[in-house]
Amino acid sequence: MDFSSKLLENAVYEMSQLPGIGKRTALRLVLHLLKQPKEQSVRLTQALENLRSSVKFCANCHNISDVELCEICASPKRDKTLVCVVEDIRDVMAIENTGQYRGLYHVLGGKISPMEGVGPQNLTITSLVNKAREGIIQELIFALSSTMEGDTTNFYIFKQLHGLDIKTSTIARGIAVGDELEYADEVTLGRSILNRIPFEGSLKLN
Repeated sequence: MDFSSKLLENAVYEMSQLPGIGKRTALRLVLHLLKQPKEQSVRLTQALENLRSSVKFCANCHNISDVELCEICASPKRDKTLVCVVEDIRDVMAIENTGQYRGLYHVLGGKISPMEGVGPQNLTITSLVNKAREGIIQELIFALSSTMEGDTTNFYIFKQLHGLDIKTSTIARGIAVGDELEYADEVTLGRSILNRIPFEGSLKLN
């Protein structure tokens, strides 16, 4: 792709580094920004700068937040004895959109994947186990995607909880094997949360 401007080329290159955006799409977006009032680009730039400099991760659940404790963890209406274990913030948003869950979350930040160099030490598993040992949590719901990596992560955490008096469950298989939670429709996802099954029972099914 030939560019008449080095500035344009650099902008397109940086835009194309975003997931799911190729160089042609990046060029279309950059040209669109050039056609808009300068203030719009300034607002976008400022929003991204604020995101990088000021965004926080909740001290309790590791969800993205503007303050030390996210709104979900800080809410007195949430059931603090129930914790749903998810991969990332997109899963929190998907489950929240169902309106069927009133507990808290724990965001792992990924799944165990040796092929990609992601081990337990790269996730927030240690802080989850430490919270479990405090005695407040009565049930952990594993809500990772039903992939090999998701199942491996679930089983690893399950083994780390050995000896603790905590119920473990997993979302019902209304979510197709291999599917990501963020792409599930709200009704199916909501029912999968409500109809969750004991985690040990899920081991027998797999």
